Amino acid sequence: MRVFSIGERRYSMATYQEFIQQNEDRDGVRFSWNVWPSSRIEATRMVVPLGCLFTPLKERPDLPPIQYDPVLCTRPTCRAILNPFCQVDYRAKVWACNFCFQRNPFPPQYAAISDQHQPAEIIPQFSTLEYTITRATCHPPVYLIVLDTCMDEEDLQAVKESLQMSLSLLPPNALIGLITYGKMVQVHELGCEGCSKSYVFRGTKDLTAKQIQDMLGLQRGGTTQQQRGPQQQQQQQLPSNRFLQPVHKCDMNLTDLLGELQRDPWPVSQGKRPLRSTGVAMSIAVGLLECTFPNTGARIMLFAGGPCTQGPGMVVDDELKNPIRKHLDIEKDNVKFMKKAMKHYEMLANRAAKNGHVLDIYACALDQTGLHEMKFCPRYTGGHMVMGDSFNTSLFKQTFQRVFAKDAKGEFKMGFGATVETSRELKVSGAIGPCVSLGVKGPSVSDTEMGLGGTSQWKMCGLYPNTTLALFFEVVSQHNAPIPQGGRGYLQFITQYQHSSGQRRVRVTTLARNWADASTNIQHIAAGFDQEAAAVLMARTAVFRAETDDGPDVLRWLDRMLIRLCQKFGDYQKDDPNSFRFSENFSLYPQFMFHLRRSQFLQVFNNSPDETSYYRHMLNVEDLTQSLIMIQPILYAYSFNGTPEPVLLDTSSIQPDRILLMDTFFQIVLYHGETIAQWRKQGYQDQPEYENFKQLLNAPVDDAQEILQTRFPMPRYIDTEHDGSQSRFLLSRVNPSQTHNNMYGWGQDGGAAVLTDDVSLQVFMEHLKKLAVSSSS
Repeated sequence: MRVFSIGERRYSMATYQEFIQQNEDRDGVRFSWNVWPSSRIEATRMVVPLGCLFTPLKERPDLPPIQYDPVLCTRPTCRAILNPFCQVDYRAKVWACNFCFQRNPFPPQYAAISDQHQPAEIIPQFSTLEYTITRATCHPPVYLIVLDTCMDEEDLQAVKESLQMSLSLLPPNALIGLITYGKMVQVHELGCEGCSKSYVFRGTKDLTAKQIQDMLGLQRGGTTQQQRGPQQQQQQQLPSNRFLQPVHKCDMNLTDLLGELQRDPWPVSQGKRPLRSTGVAMSIAVGLLECTFPNTGARIMLFAGGPCTQGPGMVVDDELKNPIRKHLDIEKDNVKFMKKAMKHYEMLANRAAKNGHVLDIYACALDQTGLHEMKFCPRYTGGHMVMGDSFNTSLFKQTFQRVFAKDAKGEFKMGFGATVETSRELKVSGAIGPCVSLGVKGPSVSDTEMGLGGTSQWKMCGLYPNTTLALFFEVVSQHNAPIPQGGRGYLQFITQYQHSSGQRRVRVTTLARNWADASTNIQHIAAGFDQEAAAVLMARTAVFRAETDDGPDVLRWLDRMLIRLCQKFGDYQKDDPNSFRFSENFSLYPQFMFHLRRSQFLQVFNNSPDETSYYRHMLNVEDLTQSLIMIQPILYAYSFNGTPEPVLLDTSSIQPDRILLMDTFFQIVLYHGETIAQWRKQGYQDQPEYENFKQLLNAPVDDAQEILQTRFPMPRYIDTEHDGSQSRFLLSRVNPSQTHNNMYGWGQDGGAAVLTDDVSLQVFMEHLKKLAVSSSS
């Protein structure tokens, strides 16, 4: 039984597992190490960096609504917020900051506080608390649709219907705008009755924000407001109203306009691609919002049915005989347009992020659409990236509908323009996730960078309940002056954001963990290791490295780190692999690394650059549970022998009398074993005496539907069977413990052999143990 002291209260818990789970539920935080090494040199020897996965808007329906401003520490270099770990003197009405020990007087409105009458922010269960800033002005959210009209008729019709449906889901005061593009780019006026009017731009010429402003006759938002005074604030952005109208005013108008939209009229010769000006359309959208709604919650939603083929941001030319770039072309630097296009979209992403605007990309086509070049847009701004085969599928339609999902209070599950900042005790090395650095230097910023470093504040323009940042830290104390034993380290995350209702909110999360001296108490530190959080943090780091390093180099780095971790925390005798033992809270870590090495995040074979960018984007934004499913899919077995059960992700789980349900996050695969598949073909399920077989077939379908109903983006549903062409989705992910090389030796227990030369987890572990115990490595 271990005891953790939190504030003045002491909680006893049976295991660290419960402690980790309780902290995740309360604060949305998972640390790789839950006991912190007390000196810098010891922290570097821990192999897995000290870091955490932080979900700023984790859903907490039990939080009390706080309608006042947070109380800040008065020391100018600290500015931490009052929290349950601060010491409070009720008689003197003073609180001591737990970061800098400054004694601060309470503001006058706290005069009535006492031991029995505590404000929420010092009650231990509210280590996470959300404040609503009442004096901030409320802005309605802005939605700007950027629609590609070079699709075929069916797809265009499907997008138009989805957009018309979305109008009914938006709050009536939200502002909406429409830009369509093909060879030319059209910015539509929504204010005019009776006739549709639009401004047409050439698709080959990039324009600065100033030029767009002048051509559309806009004044810069914000300047007009100061001249007019507060009483006319309603009209503060009148010039933009022709292009961005409140939904309640223009929904009929816009519905008709969308209904009448035609395909791009420019003829496309045989052997050519349509001319698409995606780069210019995005540039105009960013410029339009930049001059009308700077620093306000806004989304640009791009619907692309193919790659950009002209002007800035083009990723391929219009000759169909020239295919779009592959991974091999990128490796050989045989890419004519890629670097220039990336530069264009990265510049747009930075401009949008600076103003707190979100860039979403919905790309549906059978070939690549240039997501690889455009990946910076959603990555820097916290936008959605959705990839599909066609807009006319339930996969796109339902995913798009979920963008506007609401919580139990009927409010959108999205926030805008958040800034996340950290405070001292640990220096922050950087963040990996859907954010940009705000370049705020300070005493708590480390010189060693991991991810986006050199700052203690980041901006996340789009924020959802599952959006998760990976943050990495550095212990400051030197080895000769470590932190005294039994002391506690503190960390505070302050997230300011615009709620979907337009309110400004501040969510404060304050955390405490114990320090321990790794040279004498390594077992305490090892006991607080969270292998799941560590695996996801390492996966994000590996993917971040894979953007700039060669694939094999990243795999070698992962292997080196794993071997070093085994050497540091394994229990073994030198040069005896059979003696190697790992304690329970490390035991799953090697298999997470095994599956990560084989995953589509690091193995680009058989994936296009667009697919790789999409998969990596999802790993960088999702929370711990979903990220682990991506790294190591979950496999459930259904049979006549009892209730559905989770089984090993291994070839031995593939049995003829079983149905398997595999969840990889991106796909839900339903696999029918050989016998089950034959019975199904013969139609036994339709005969009344085989009712139980019918129930067996339906059980995994019902469970799959449950996942399909809730996940964003909606996964692809694959129904396959033994020897079916799509069984490759399952066979490529299971551990190949039986292959064509060894199936006669130990395929005695049934199971299916996979034709592969990949090593199995068993062989991987044998080699790992050999290397870990070897005195030469």
